[in-house]
Order: sequence, then structure tokens, then C-alpha cells
Amino acid sequence: MRPWLTRALGMALAHAIAETTLAKAAVYEPTGLAGYRILAIALLVGAAASWGAIDGWRRRPDLGRTWLIAALVSGPVSGILYVVGRAVFVDQSGTGELWPALSGGAAFTALLVLIPAGLGMFVGPRLQPRKAAGTPSAGE
Repeated sequence: MRPWLTRALGMALAHAIAETTLAKAAVYEPTGLAGYRILAIALLVGAAASWGAIDGWRRRPDLGRTWLIAALVSGPVSGILYVVGRAVFVDQSGTGELWPALSGGAAFTALLVLIPAGLGMFVGPRLQPRKAAGTPSAGE
């Protein structure tokens, strides 16, 4: 399986679950979800940044292209999964919700994947394990 496909499907599923869960919670408490929305976005950003950092730390080849394609694919897939999840679990919404999810929602999701993953790819290669005290380095 291609690396971008794994990342795209994983991030799309995470975003769709978060959005559907927030939509379901809004049915019961429509005004008190600001904290939960912030928490959901923070968790999604953390997941993308962590995954990008791990990829960078492991020195995976062609990371920029992999995460760019993953972000561009995860946006529309997340939108479709959100509409399906909302129709099944929340309020039986129809295809009228599909266009907003595939336009603005997909773009927002793509940015929420690409930017944190890019930061993770920047930080990941710079993470090196600490050397134990008393262990000579290769140059000594």
C-alpha cells in the first residue's frame, strides 16, 4: 500500500469521527461546545504533527510529496465520511450537506493535515536520541 494512502485514510477517518462526534454532541448541547471543538482540533493537529515527526525521525523517503498527496486526498474523503456519518448517526441529513463538506470542509481538513505534518517533518529529523553519560561518541 502506498504511504500517502495510509496517511490519507487514517487522517480522513480521524477527522470524520471528530466532526461526526461534535455534530452528535451539538444535538444535546448546542451552545456549550467551544471547548470540545478546540480540544478536537488540538488532538487532530497533534496527530498529524506526531505522525509527520515520526516519519521525519525515521527518515522516510519523499516525505513532502507523501504528505501533500495525503492531505489533498484526506480532505474530500473526510468530507464524504462526515456526511455519511452525520446521516447515519446524527440527523439523517441528505446530499445537500455534501457540497459544503467537499468544498470548505475539505480545504480546512487538508490544511489541518498538511501544516502540522509539515511542522512535524521539520522537527522530526532534528530529534536525536540522547547519548548516555560516559559513552564515547564516534568522533572521540
